[in-house]
Amino acid sequence: MFPRTGRRATRGLAALTLGAASVAAAPAAALAADAPGAPGHSLASNTRFFVPPPSSGAIAQIKQLVRGGDGRDAALLARMAATPQAVWFTGGTPAQVRQQAHDTIRQAAFERAAPVMVAYDIPGRDCSQYSAGGALDQSAYEAWIDALAAGIGRAKTVVILEPDALGNMPSNCGQTSSAYPFTDAERISEIDYAVSALEKDPGAAVYLDGTHSGWQSVGTMTQRLLAGDVRQAQGFFLNVSNYQADPQLIDYGTWISDCIAMVTDPNNWAYNQPSDCASQYYPASPGDFSTWGLTTQWYAQNMGDAVADTHFVIDTSRNGQGPNNMQAYAAAPYNQPASVISKLVSGNWCNPPASGLGLRPTAKTGVPLLDAYLWVKIPGQSDGQCDAAGGVRAWDYSAYTQPGWPVDAASRQLFDPLWGLNDPAAGAWFPQQALQLAQEAQPSLFSFGRGW
Repeated sequence: MFPRTGRRATRGLAALTLGAASVAAAPAAALAADAPGAPGHSLASNTRFFVPPPSSGAIAQIKQLVRGGDGRDAALLARMAATPQAVWFTGGTPAQVRQQAHDTIRQAAFERAAPVMVAYDIPGRDCSQYSAGGALDQSAYEAWIDALAAGIGRAKTVVILEPDALGNMPSNCGQTSSAYPFTDAERISEIDYAVSALEKDPGAAVYLDGTHSGWQSVGTMTQRLLAGDVRQAQGFFLNVSNYQADPQLIDYGTWISDCIAMVTDPNNWAYNQPSDCASQYYPASPGDFSTWGLTTQWYAQNMGDAVADTHFVIDTSRNGQGPNNMQAYAAAPYNQPASVISKLVSGNWCNPPASGLGLRPTAKTGVPLLDAYLWVKIPGQSDGQCDAAGGVRAWDYSAYTQPGWPVDAASRQLFDPLWGLNDPAAGAWFPQQALQLAQEAQPSLFSFGRGW
C-alpha cells in the first residue's frame, strides 16, 4: 500500500505527450474555495481536487514510450498522471511533515483546488508487513499528527486517516507481543487523537478507515469506527488500495452508515449492539451480489426512526475492472490446481493483473451519503513484492512455466508468475501494471465522462 510519491514535476510532460496532460488537467468545475459550504458531513459537489506533480517513474515511462514511437500509450499515462490523486504522508520528523503539508497546500492553492492528503504513520502500520513503518510510539505519533495539522492550517483539504488502521487492528496481526508491541487500545487512542487534532482545522474533512466490501463485516467496522470517533469526523473511506466494484462498495458504505445510526439511537432495538447489524455476510451472501438486496431490505425494516448521516468516500484508483477472481489461471494454458487458485484469490489485493483505473475523482456522485470518488492509492505504484515468500502467491511450475522463469526453489519464492517477473518493492513504480491500469481504465481515459 505504501506509495513513495515523487514530488518533482517536469515542465515538459505535456509536450512529451502531445498535450494530453494539459488537456486532462484543464479546470472544468467550480473552485472548491468558491463553492458554497456543503451542509453537514459532505463535500460540495463542485469541489475540484488537486493534481500533484507526477512521479519520476511516470515521467520516465512516458519518455520511454515517446522515444519508442508509442504515442497512444504515452498519452494514456499522461492522462493518468494528470488526474487528481492523493498525496501520501508516510513518515519523517514533525518539522518535515509540517513542511511537506505546507508545500502541498501551497501547490494546491496555485491550482485553486483541494488536496487529498493521506496520513499514514500509525505505529505498527500494515502489521509490520509490506508497508511496515510508522511512528515509534503513541507520543511520537501525536507529535507527528500535530505537525500535519499545523501544516494544513485552515486550508480546504480531504484527509484520509490511516488506511488499514481499523481494518488491521493490532489484535488482527497474529504476531507475538514481543515482536509486535502494540495494542488495540493504543490504536483507538491514536485515531481518536488524530481526529480531534485534524478536525480543529475548519477546512479539513477527515475520513477514517472503513475497509471494503470484501473484508470486515458491517458490524465489526461500525464498532471500530465509533470507537475511533467517526461521528466527530467527516466520515469514513472505502477500498483504499483495493479493487472492489463500486456497486458493492456503495451498498457496504450505506449499510455501515445505517448500522451506525441504529446502534447510536437509544430508541432503536439495536442500540449499542453493532454485532446484530446485517452485512455482506448475512442475510446476503458475499459471493452472490444478487442477494445483497436482502441486507438492504433488512435495514429498511429495522431502521425505525434512526437516520443515517455518516458519509463516506470511495477509492476508485484501480477498481475499473473489479477484483480479479483468478479463475483464468485454472484454464489452459496455465492449468493451475484449485489449491493454487485459492492462494491467488486470497492475495488478489497484491498487484493483480487485468486491473484498470476506475471512475475519475469527483464529488458529484449522485449518492446522498457518498461524498466523492477519489484516487487515493497512486496508480502505477506497486503494492509490494508479491511472491510466494510473502504468502500471496503460489504456482505449480510443472503445469505451466516459460523460458527464462526461475527453475530453483529459492528464486521461485521471490517470483511473481502472474507478471512473469520479480515485483517492485512497495511504493516503487511498476511500469507494466501502470500501463495496464491506463489501458484497461473504465471509463476509458480517452472519454470525458464523470469526473473529467
